[in-house]
Amino acid sequence: MSLLITFITAVGLSMDAFSLSLIYGTLNMPKSRNRCTSIMVGIFHFFMPILGYFLGTFILKYLPISPDILVGIIFTTLSIEMMISLMKEEQVKILTSFLSICFFAFTVSIDSFSVGIAYGALKNNIFLSSVIFSFTSFLFTYAGVVLGKRLVKSFGNIATLFGSIILLLLGISYLF
Repeated sequence: MSLLITFITAVGLSMDAFSLSLIYGTLNMPKSRNRCTSIMVGIFHFFMPILGYFLGTFILKYLPISPDILVGIIFTTLSIEMMISLMKEEQVKILTSFLSICFFAFTVSIDSFSVGIAYGALKNNIFLSSVIFSFTSFLFTYAGVVLGKRLVKSFGNIATLFGSIILLLLGISYLF
């Protein structure tokens, strides 16, 4: 998998964190909480794909499935799940503690775990990919909270839709 596809995947994975951080930005959280949230999202986006990578390697060792099919299924499923989440009206709660920030970071990085499984199937360089995922998600989260102060709440849905379309296109490309 090329570096360009890894970067495009990183952008797609960062969109849910970006869209939610846009909303949190509209809540005018303190700058220290914005930085802490961005850092935690970056940390989780580093470790979750690595964990997924090892699980993916284990799965492929015992299941006779084409790595491309597995990657296509994972990316397509993630994109559909992201699109479905757009339809749900969820109330946003303010990140008031370190534990709530960690939970937020975990929830927006679960998709990175699944991508790590796919990267295990492709025998991709997981360390480099995780660094790219981490840095990209940190930047998108921080940009989201900063821009959220200036943008309307509905823009977050557009960012999530954009990220899900990227993952869907990548998933379809692996299936065919």
